[in-house]
Amino acid sequence: QASGGGATARRTPVRAAATRALPPARPRRAAHPTTAALRRFERLHLPVYCGGPRRYVAFTFDDGPGVYTRLAVRVLHRFHVPATFFLVGRNLRPWRGALRAETRAGELGDHTWTHPYLPALARRAIAAQLADTKRAIARLTGRRVALFRPPYGARDGAVDAAARRLGLIEVLWNVDSADSLGASYAQIVRNVRAGLHPGAIVLMHENRGQTIRALRYYILPALHRSHLQPVTVARMLALDPPSLAQLSAGANGCRGSGRGVGLLRNG
Repeated sequence: QASGGGATARRTPVRAAATRALPPARPRRAAHPTTAALRRFERLHLPVYCGGPRRYVAFTFDDGPGVYTRLAVRVLHRFHVPATFFLVGRNLRPWRGALRAETRAGELGDHTWTHPYLPALARRAIAAQLADTKRAIARLTGRRVALFRPPYGARDGAVDAAARRLGLIEVLWNVDSADSLGASYAQIVRNVRAGLHPGAIVLMHENRGQTIRALRYYILPALHRSHLQPVTVARMLALDPPSLAQLSAGANGCRGSGRGVGLLRNG
C-alpha cells in the first residue's frame, strides 16, 4: 500500500501493553467506623456528655499518668475494661512507663499541659495548652489524639474555638465519682452507682488510692456481672452515639442521668 509520497508505508507493531485495558480503579477504602464517627463529631463542634440509650458505658480517668497508673491499668485489665485516659502533658515524660501501659489499655485524650483553669487564660495560652499536649502524646505514643477534656470541665467560647481548630472533640461526663473532691471509696461506689446506666460517661481519677479500691472490689466486679458493656469514648461514639438533640441539650440531654440501675449493691 503506497503512501502519498510513493514510498511503501511500514506498519509499526503495536506493543501488547498498549492494547491491554487499564485495570479498574481500586475502590476507596472506607474509613474504620470509629474513625468515621470521630470525624462526624469533629464537624459538629458540640461537647459530648454521654452516649446513646443502649448498653454501653465509658470509664474515663483524668490527670495521669502518675504513681497509681500501672495499678489502675492492671485492675482494668483484670476485668477486661477498656478505658479513656485524659493526660496532662507535663506528666508524660516523667511517667513514660505508665504512659505505655495506658496506651495498651485504651484510648488517650488531651487534658492540657499543666491542668489550668482555661477560661482564665489568654487565647494564645489556651491554644498552647491544648496543642503542646496533643503533639507530645502523638510523638511519645504514635497515637492520633482526637479527644479533649478541659480541666474541671471549665469551658467557654475561647476554649471551644481552640479545641475546634485542633480538631479535638470535647468530652465532658454525666457521672462524677467525686474522687477528686476527697470522696471515700464507699462514697465513690455510691456516686457511680447512682448514675451508671446505658450511655454513661464516668469521671474518675486514676492516681487516687480510694478510686483503685472502689474499682477493684466493688464497681468492676458488679459491672462484670451486669448487662452493661464498657467501651472507650470513641467506641461509644461509633456504636451508640448521642443524638443531635442530646448534644444540643448539653448535660441535660443525657438519658437517665442520675438514675442508677441497681447493679452495685456493695457500697
